[in-house]
Amino acid sequence: MKISRAPSFVEFVAMMALMMGITSMSIDNMLPAFDAIAAEFAIDDNRIQLVVYAYLFGFGAMQLVYGPISDSVGRRSVVLGGLAVFCLGSLLAVFAGSFELMLAARVVQGMGAAACRILATAIVRDRYEGREMARVMSLTMMVFIIVPVIAPAIGSFFLLFGSWHYIFISTFAVGLVLALWFGLRMPETLHPDYRQSFSMNRVLGGFGRTIGTRVSLGYSAGAALMMGCLMAYVGGAQQILETDVYGLGPLFPVAFGSIAAAMGVGALINSRLVRRYGTRRLSHGALCCNIAISAAVIPLAIAFGGKPPLLLFCAWIALAHFFFSLTLPNFNAMAMQPLGDIAGTASSFVGFFTTVFGALCGLVVGQAFDGTVLPLAIGFFVLNGAGLAVVVWTERGRLFIPHQPDPRG
Repeated sequence: MKISRAPSFVEFVAMMALMMGITSMSIDNMLPAFDAIAAEFAIDDNRIQLVVYAYLFGFGAMQLVYGPISDSVGRRSVVLGGLAVFCLGSLLAVFAGSFELMLAARVVQGMGAAACRILATAIVRDRYEGREMARVMSLTMMVFIIVPVIAPAIGSFFLLFGSWHYIFISTFAVGLVLALWFGLRMPETLHPDYRQSFSMNRVLGGFGRTIGTRVSLGYSAGAALMMGCLMAYVGGAQQILETDVYGLGPLFPVAFGSIAAAMGVGALINSRLVRRYGTRRLSHGALCCNIAISAAVIPLAIAFGGKPPLLLFCAWIALAHFFFSLTLPNFNAMAMQPLGDIAGTASSFVGFFTTVFGALCGLVVGQAFDGTVLPLAIGFFVLNGAGLAVVVWTERGRLFIPHQPDPRG
């Protein structure tokens, strides 16, 4: 494809946001369809959550592949190839005749979407670093947060036509549009000096370097634990809000979208403050706040028999989302900061680790759903507490303090 000119800053952020947001869209627009899918395939337990987690496992596993390949052949061709796989998975889901085939299609979808997520991070790292990278990541999150706000409503809209299959047709269309936009507007961003011939020794060496870099490993683990909280909520949101606990029915997309909007507010605030206060002060403070509110919610949930008032539950989850937006982008930026010369390979490992480990944590908490919000509250507290322990280890006990050798950190 011929590229007319490089995208402006605003267009670049919007494109990266859609690349990252295609994953959120492919998860959140399915949530209102859980009952319809469960009815068609005779699923009557928490297994319906696997529609989310199957996607995440495919998404996480392929991140180990796309980054190293992109360090050799460049970012463009890998993104376009991934979008082709994503579109294929969407079509397979349309024609799935069993729950097992549906889950297989979701794995394929996730495998394709991984190219967008992992390469978006690498492309941003190709062009920015330090606090500026954290600012771009926050702006990207602020834009793509629109997706989870409206995705359940879009899914509900397609259900009005009587079939969940239309939701997968819509994801196919979005994947196709993104492929055309990226192909026509985004030049290659991998610096020629960083292009490397593909070799398993180099890839494994890059993974080893990422694991061996204390900051990269520590903040990757912290991000994975935060992701586990988010995935636990997303996996159980439909059961909690729409059916079993609060019974909101058609108002579920409104509640889910309103809560998700808190992440957009947090991302906007993070993008404004990160350059002034630094990634460590903001993310460490937000993590401590999340621990505090999770600890407060547990006794409240017990006092209300596991079903606190709806407004209280929504306020807690919205606050948690807000603080996640002050944590996740900064954790990711700090994990990537020392690894600019192997951004693709490093981004692959970081993305794989945070997604797969986060999905496993979310699956454990989600499958503990018992008709109340208590397992979710306990899960948030445990995962956030573990995240703080990891950060303390990473920073050798020194929280809130920028690294003096790197004024951008």
